[in-house]
Amino acid sequence: MTHFPDAPRAERHPFPRTHHGDTVVDDFEWLRDKDDPAVRAYLDAENAFTQASTAHLADLRQSIFDEIKSRTLETDLSVPVRHGRYWYYSRTVEGKQYGIHCRIPISHDDDWTPPDLASDDAREEVLLDDNIEAEGTDFYSLGSFDVSTDGRLLAYSVDTTGDERYTLYIRDLETGSNRADVVPNTFPGATFSPDASVVFYPTVDDAWRPDTIWRHAVGTDASLDIAVFTEPDERFWVGVGLTRSGRFLVLDIASKITSEVRILDTLDLEGEFRVVWPRREGIEYQVEHAVIASEDRLLIVNNDGAEDFHVVDVPADSPRDETAWRTVIPSHPGRRIEEVDAFAGHLTVEYRRDGLTRVAIIRLLDGAAPFGPIEEIPFDEPLFQVGTGGNPEWTQHTVRLGYTSFVTPSTVYDFSVADGTMTLLKRQAVQGDYDPDDYRQERVWATADDGARIPISLVSRRVDESRMPRPTLLYGYGSYEASIDPGFSVPRLSLLDRGVVFAIAHVRGGGELGRAWYEQGKTLAKKNTFTDFVAAADELIDSGRTSSDLMVAQGGSAGGLLMGAVANMAPDRFAGILAQVPFVDALTSILDPDLPLTVIEWDEWGDPLHDAEVYAYMKSYSPYENVRDDIRYPPILAVTSLNDTRVLYVEPAKWTARLRQAEAPVLLLTEMTAGHGGVSGRYERWKEVAQEYAWVLDRMGLASVEPIKNI
Repeated sequence: MTHFPDAPRAERHPFPRTHHGDTVVDDFEWLRDKDDPAVRAYLDAENAFTQASTAHLADLRQSIFDEIKSRTLETDLSVPVRHGRYWYYSRTVEGKQYGIHCRIPISHDDDWTPPDLASDDAREEVLLDDNIEAEGTDFYSLGSFDVSTDGRLLAYSVDTTGDERYTLYIRDLETGSNRADVVPNTFPGATFSPDASVVFYPTVDDAWRPDTIWRHAVGTDASLDIAVFTEPDERFWVGVGLTRSGRFLVLDIASKITSEVRILDTLDLEGEFRVVWPRREGIEYQVEHAVIASEDRLLIVNNDGAEDFHVVDVPADSPRDETAWRTVIPSHPGRRIEEVDAFAGHLTVEYRRDGLTRVAIIRLLDGAAPFGPIEEIPFDEPLFQVGTGGNPEWTQHTVRLGYTSFVTPSTVYDFSVADGTMTLLKRQAVQGDYDPDDYRQERVWATADDGARIPISLVSRRVDESRMPRPTLLYGYGSYEASIDPGFSVPRLSLLDRGVVFAIAHVRGGGELGRAWYEQGKTLAKKNTFTDFVAAADELIDSGRTSSDLMVAQGGSAGGLLMGAVANMAPDRFAGILAQVPFVDALTSILDPDLPLTVIEWDEWGDPLHDAEVYAYMKSYSPYENVRDDIRYPPILAVTSLNDTRVLYVEPAKWTARLRQAEAPVLLLTEMTAGHGGVSGRYERWKEVAQEYAWVLDRMGLASVEPIKNI
């Protein structure tokens, strides 16, 4: 049966394109013009059809929304972070969509214990209320948020359309009023100089690439701003930040495979940024300032001769003098070093080992051997993720950690460097009768066709193990070396409590198992990402954990490409496919250097415009080009946003239109006032999740199942 909505279909000429002697006729390229009334009418009609097709799930959607809301402590506080003379935190209020950013003064200089914000004498100062800023808008996103070191000024930026073009404002925190400084069309990442006289901020080019860093003198008109750096190579992004020490401003210039860092001494804000290491193709590095034995040094995490990276420290005034280099952390296969941070008396190191994130401490010592051993902070759950965050102070003697797992809600600790003790500061409240012991997390392994072992992380309610197969939601991503780590989710409980197993397939193209894992799932090895996901599905089916009529696949953005590819490759494995902002017209997008971010992407996917081999390879897997008329597709729900600048709405619009030609049971839902991250506001986001989860449960035959404790 064909599932065409009653949508207006304006007559359009097919769009032909020819590359490397190959001509493709695109019947649905006309959908690219979002200002065309016929395109808007088409998307509106698709939305109406999706809503009508899922109308029977209205009660389930409401139930899931109510469950999320009832489990969430709606009026809540973050853990305060000390910076300068204040403790900074944010809070939420029941009934309000957005957060409120606040601070209170510190009691005395040696006070490092976060205050009790519920006490009557807490002197709260509201810096920014996002609910007020969002009034009168259908979409709101906060971009930059930086308070000057002296605490007098706030630089913040907002986007009210979803297109990631932010307007930058400067607020006088002593008066609570915005100053005359207004800078339109910026990108997130504005940074004050230590003396608050200057704000450095990035802007984007026509392809939405952050390419220029500007210097804005506080109190002057934006027309007087000076571009301090512009990157002409379209493969590279730029960003700006301040070292924790406050000594250097840092320009990070990076493509997918190559980087360059430039630094500026903050004692000379009008000076020239100087290159730390000149860029070399394939060499990535990042820089942090440290003071070691009273000497200014730069810690450099890099992959020069070290696939999983190592760390060296070099003189800050002569970083290219190899005779003065010292190895801080040597390269070790299987230990992928991701970041090093420096404090006055210690370093923190973040890395991956055995597919999990880790944090370690290195003490700074006096004498000829200035670095202590790597002291990894232990955790006892089989699956977890941990990282540093909320550590802005140079002299602090604790390390703030964020920790979570599939069963442990988001948790904040302070780790004492002096004695190794861990202080629990806050654990995300889960309202109701949530008990982590009711749930089980584990890791199993699938074997790919080439012998690679694919880790799969699972979480479910504890049940009689003989009650198999079980409904399963299998999630995958597998691009950009991004790792999908096990973490807690309140909305996910609505699935788990209805008997669903949630699984993550850690496919190649991600970074879970080190740099080689990423390299084996990109460019001309990209198909490994797709076959790994199918292998994970097969393992779950063959082991009896689930069955094809009970398993739904989920992925978003580049993970949406994965969804489109497996729909064509293995449609019989799944009862449904949820594709969120899916990158499914990959070949068309990567062929067009005028589209946002395309040239940057060539290091990830290859360059099909100039390389015939890459063109043929991408054409062989790009979902839109490979929709088949001879197979039976599972039901597919594609969700997109009209103002998305990263994966244009036209990709899922064209893909679903082509799937309809193949008589696939497909639904398209377009958010008409949102960007790549979907709707804004927590309640609207809960509604969006409830809609997606209701559809997932329906595909598993669980639409009428009530959440119960003993399944």
